[in-house]
Amino acid sequence: MTRKVYAGSVAIGGGAPVTIPSMTNTDTRDREATLSQIKALAAAGCEIVRVSVYDDICAHNVRYLADNSPVPLVADIHFNHTLAIRALENGIAKVRINPGNIGGEAHVRELAACLKMHKAPVRIGVNSGSVEKDILAKYGSPTPEALVESALGHARLLENCGFEDIVLSMKASNVPDTVKAARLASQMCGYPLHIGVTEAGTPGMGTIKSAIGIGALLLDGIGDTLRVSLTGDPVNEVYAALEILRAVELRRDCVNFISCPTCGRTCIPVGEIVEKVRSAVRHIKRPLTVAVMGCVVNGPGEAKEADIGVAGGRDGGVLFVKNMPPRPVKGDIAAALIDAINEYTGDTHE
Repeated sequence: MTRKVYAGSVAIGGGAPVTIPSMTNTDTRDREATLSQIKALAAAGCEIVRVSVYDDICAHNVRYLADNSPVPLVADIHFNHTLAIRALENGIAKVRINPGNIGGEAHVRELAACLKMHKAPVRIGVNSGSVEKDILAKYGSPTPEALVESALGHARLLENCGFEDIVLSMKASNVPDTVKAARLASQMCGYPLHIGVTEAGTPGMGTIKSAIGIGALLLDGIGDTLRVSLTGDPVNEVYAALEILRAVELRRDCVNFISCPTCGRTCIPVGEIVEKVRSAVRHIKRPLTVAVMGCVVNGPGEAKEADIGVAGGRDGGVLFVKNMPPRPVKGDIAAALIDAINEYTGDTHE
């Protein structure tokens, strides 16, 4: 089990649930735009939000953002350790740094003292594009071994200052290297690991790469916090992260849909029904399995095994609700499913 650290009230590692962070892509100097995006991310399910702090205005705005944010904030710092110190003094809950680019030992020691004072952890983030020249020369390229050596070397800089509330991340833009680096790090240290495929791309391609890499690690029991890095609106990162956690059954806080891919035997508009029902029951935060099946081949069996399900038939469908006899449905099958779900859960949400 990894070491447990806290970003504000959110536990990371030590057996705590895997957390979902994301990062704003607004200009942090525009505090209203940044706060608006922070709130949108939190509403989508994000539990920790990172903001870029790259000048004095950004560091000043951290106080306003931290005071008004519904979730703990992380300051992303490069090259200037004083900005990290100012962000901590202004209420930031965690810092993301690369100790190798914030100056010498004196700067690292000064930052470590400030982190201790404010009881804030630090994430050491090493990407394939930020490995030191001497390590690159040793390995010939940013290999998984190079990424881990870089991260652990940076961790030792903080350890030498008596600071160990550290989260590590080693990310590459390709899946195999990312997975290998995280597996290697998990064998070599007990620090919490932040996992993800960096610069994965746009939603779709990037989501698939992230799901494969992150999912493989989570199924190995590796990963304490994760980010799905996607180009565009960061809210999409949160939705993707939630779906990954649900797919590996580390989150059971929503309605899980089973639906067939459809074929020539399909008797009902499966895709249309699923989308209508998903939209209507998105607010339900409890484990529930709903099956929407298009015909009578596998449909009745799958629908009967779910909590609630429908199997398409020639003149409509058959509705199955756990512990109740099946009954025929006609007309608006989506509405019938929604009513059945609300009745089953005792939900009165309008």
